[in-house]
Amino acid sequence: MNYSIPNLLTLTRIALIPVFVVIFYLPWEDANIACAIVFGLAGATDWLDGYLARRLNQTSPLGAFLDPVADKLMVAAALILLVEADPTPALAIPVVIIIGREIAISALREWMAEIGARATVAVSAIGKIKTVTQIVAITMLIYRDDLLGIPIYTVGYVLLYMAAILTFWSMVVYLRAAWPSLNQKQK
Repeated sequence: MNYSIPNLLTLTRIALIPVFVVIFYLPWEDANIACAIVFGLAGATDWLDGYLARRLNQTSPLGAFLDPVADKLMVAAALILLVEADPTPALAIPVVIIIGREIAISALREWMAEIGARATVAVSAIGKIKTVTQIVAITMLIYRDDLLGIPIYTVGYVLLYMAAILTFWSMVVYLRAAWPSLNQKQK
């Protein structure tokens, strides 16, 4: 196994998932703060591992595989817990859009790689903006409490809807790029 710093950060992000879940359920007054910190740190490692992999020239096939898996696992776990804590259609709708898109695009990337056209659905700038918006939104939704008079939960809700819109938009971008390959007749 390649134990580079970027890969260790990615593995740490995966290891933080059960920690995050346990903290989420703790009957402790400040559990939301601790949980938001854990999720925020995990989100920061998402950026940091990619930056370090490029900067230190430590990119690897393992890292290329694990990084998106770690991101999707952490985000999906957080979104599911948030819907459980606030089971309303208003929250469930963007959550279903986000998780559904991740499943669809993962399947699309796998299929495109199988036909040798993986670069057609490489991560785009809109995907990166979506990820940042999503991480900030989820962190705010986890934190919940007002901060300095700012309604953090409400701002998080708005950002989650923005993330859902960006998520849908990026899915359309990826599907449009892949459409010629998807629409070909089999030989």
